Amino acid sequence: MRLERCTIRGRIAVFTGVAVGLLCIAFSTVLLFAINRMATGNLIKEVTAVGELTAYYVDRGELVNPLPPIPQNLVRPVQVVDPQGKVVAATKDLWNKPAMAHFKPRAPHRVASGVVCHSIFPSGRCHIVVAQQVFHAGDWTVYSAAPTIPFYVYPGVIALLIAGTVIFAIAVACGARHTVTHSLKPVDAIRAQLDHIQSTDLGSRVPVPAAQDEIHRLARSVNQTLDRLEDVLEQQRRFCSDASHELRTPITAIRTQMEDALLAPDDADLPNLCKAVLPSVERLQAIASDLLTLTRLDAGVPCERQCVDLAELVVAELKNHRTNRKVVRRLTPGVVVMGDRSQLAQLIGNLVANAQRHASSTITISVRRVDGEAAVDQPFPGGIAELEVLDDGAGIAADQREAVFQRFTRLDSARSRHAGGVGLGLPIARQIAGIHGGTLTIQDSAQGAHFVVRLPLSP
Repeated sequence: MRLERCTIRGRIAVFTGVAVGLLCIAFSTVLLFAINRMATGNLIKEVTAVGELTAYYVDRGELVNPLPPIPQNLVRPVQVVDPQGKVVAATKDLWNKPAMAHFKPRAPHRVASGVVCHSIFPSGRCHIVVAQQVFHAGDWTVYSAAPTIPFYVYPGVIALLIAGTVIFAIAVACGARHTVTHSLKPVDAIRAQLDHIQSTDLGSRVPVPAAQDEIHRLARSVNQTLDRLEDVLEQQRRFCSDASHELRTPITAIRTQMEDALLAPDDADLPNLCKAVLPSVERLQAIASDLLTLTRLDAGVPCERQCVDLAELVVAELKNHRTNRKVVRRLTPGVVVMGDRSQLAQLIGNLVANAQRHASSTITISVRRVDGEAAVDQPFPGGIAELEVLDDGAGIAADQREAVFQRFTRLDSARSRHAGGVGLGLPIARQIAGIHGGTLTIQDSAQGAHFVVRLPLSP
């Protein structure tokens, strides 16, 4: 089986079959060893019985050569050796041959056994020899023997064990493959559904099996991932649509003004034309700049972190913003955070620009230090740097406070477009706060919109 064609079912079936086969071989080896020990013990008893029968004749003085007949089921090679070590009697197969062994039982035992490999045996195999002492006219010894039993005991036993091992291993491997195939049916259904789902239609979901197992959790995770992917793609489509709409407006205005100038070139006033086109160009530039910023933030481009004093940064940003609103500053010096100075400056600038568009007369900006335990939405064990921007405009309804952080979202489209708003400032500000480990939320206020930025203090 080629590696690329070896499925999980095949690998598990092969592994299970091999493992079961090895276990069966180990069990068969132990079983054969036990059977061999048992059969050898029984054989020694039979050989001892033959020797005892011969010793009975010797003890009664009925010694003849060859030895008298022995029952067919007890026929074994037998020799009788006198005290001088001479064979005085033997069965016909060992007639006129030397003694099969030279060991004798040690007192107080009358019987001893051992394995002897000797050429006097007709078969040429090793034999189990049992020596028994007979006290008849001296110290006589009766030797009886039988061929040793092979390790497999009987050919039928080893054949039965081999056949059983093969059959059992194949049966277990097939059972494992069937079980795995049945267990992986939900995975096949999930794969088929994923292949069917296209990027243009993410409404379908993979089937979730009823069993509370790993595949059930996998299916739920896949559906959750598809939910997030559908949300992201929908957000991307909406973002592209809104971006196209926002870009089309100034482009259309520029095209209209240029076409009017081309229709009547003699009447066209170049300075006035430039003045009329410049706001649309500035709007295009603002949209392109915000889109580039969002792209960099989404891509997670690393930024340079340094210690930044929020109060000093607010003062510097206010100098760069021309405003016809009264600005109230409540800045606590020494509130230092760790972050990218340019990104934090953009966060402050976006909040100030938003407040300037919607404030009636006054903008209040405050920077202060707060204990970490005072944070509700996110823990800040090292303390909080809190930046607040409050305007006295119409404010934002509670049910619309999260909507303003969506890209290209404007609660008053016509007024915001006239004021120069694109609908990306607040989303960029929240994303910058999140990148710096903080939050940007809208809190309740007596009048106007109350934006609160919380950032972890620099250690």
